[in-house]
Amino acid sequence: MSRISAGASKKRYVHPAWIAAAITFLTLVATAGFRSAPSILIVPLQDAFGWRRDSISLAISVNVLLFGLTAPFAAALMERFGIRRVVMSALTVVGTGALSTIWITKPWHLVALWGVVVGVGTGSMALVFAASVANRWFIKHRGLVMGGLTAATATGQLIFLPGLSSLVLHHGWKSVSITVACGAFVMVPLVGIFLKERPSAAGVAPYGADESWQEPIIIKRNAGREAIESLKAAVKVRDFWYLVGSFFVCGLSTSGLIGTHFIPAAHDHGLSEVTAASLLALVGVFDVIGTLSSGWLTDRIDPRKLLFFYYFFRGLSLFLLPSILFSSIHASTLVFVVFYGLDWVATVPPTVVLCRRVLGPDRGTVVYGWVFAAHQIGGSIAAYAAAVMRVHFGNYALAFYLTGILCVVTSYFVLQIGDGVFGNKKEAVSV
Repeated sequence: MSRISAGASKKRYVHPAWIAAAITFLTLVATAGFRSAPSILIVPLQDAFGWRRDSISLAISVNVLLFGLTAPFAAALMERFGIRRVVMSALTVVGTGALSTIWITKPWHLVALWGVVVGVGTGSMALVFAASVANRWFIKHRGLVMGGLTAATATGQLIFLPGLSSLVLHHGWKSVSITVACGAFVMVPLVGIFLKERPSAAGVAPYGADESWQEPIIIKRNAGREAIESLKAAVKVRDFWYLVGSFFVCGLSTSGLIGTHFIPAAHDHGLSEVTAASLLALVGVFDVIGTLSSGWLTDRIDPRKLLFFYYFFRGLSLFLLPSILFSSIHASTLVFVVFYGLDWVATVPPTVVLCRRVLGPDRGTVVYGWVFAAHQIGGSIAAYAAAVMRVHFGNYALAFYLTGILCVVTSYFVLQIGDGVFGNKKEAVSV
């Protein structure tokens, strides 16, 4: 093992860990923009081609599903080939897939390109990218950093949604595909130049490491085998299933339901797409606040208790949604936007910490990759099922009520997660 003096990092004005976090944040902001685009395209594609809403939503469902299923393998690939190579390749794939959508003429073209190609590309970055960077570069403030990187999703939503919806209004839906492609291609050289692979590449220890810290031996494992073996080991641990189930519901209630169908649901009730996109972006504003706060709290409070409050109050807000939203932009609508925004992805920092307990810190990121896959499976189901309910019942009310019930039930089960024991070791509640 190579040893790096933690004291060397103190001589630097800005620790390289913060530079790595900043580049990761910008990449995830761009990725969020790529992933938010399909929700803007539902109504324009429906108008342009006459496709049914559930046919269009199928592409989003596939995108969300592959975004999650790719994550555990992406985590292992990052360990095998390096974070930079995987992220640069993923950005190139996203740019190519998005640009190719300007030539689509049939629904299956959208499924193949935005569903499969862009889904795999964005999934190769996802939040496992954030978890990898946070785990490699930070000892101190890891929860806070993970919260900040998670908030990049909301920041990207805030930046891109109003702008992309305005592009659709003034320049047509193809302008969104071109903008997303350009954004992906621009990020490739930025990642290649500024993102260091690990602290040792910058000649420092992780931020917050003490003088006794030693860099772990780098083992080049087979990425697929590492992901599968970690899954085989994790399924034998009860807490893994609690985390899988809770994150399944998290994806169902966020990216699958609200993230995909908020704009078309608002459109059904007379709001313009730009207004609806701005409201969803406002959710992103408060998501940044909520996720950063969640990261800070995760460093100090039992993450199981945090998850209980997040899921319980999310369920309550979804019960209220059909009666207060979409009739007009009044106080109750804005209260929902604020409240739901604070809770949007606040579940991520405590979930990442709990994943480190399942098989230990060494495989915590890969375990989180599988838990995140469950998140996206839930999101995929909601993205398609909510559209089917809309086609059959004429509104989204049933989807909101069912999802709210699941959130409340989940709030009970997260309290059943163990106290941090894995194998013969124990990780402290405050990480």
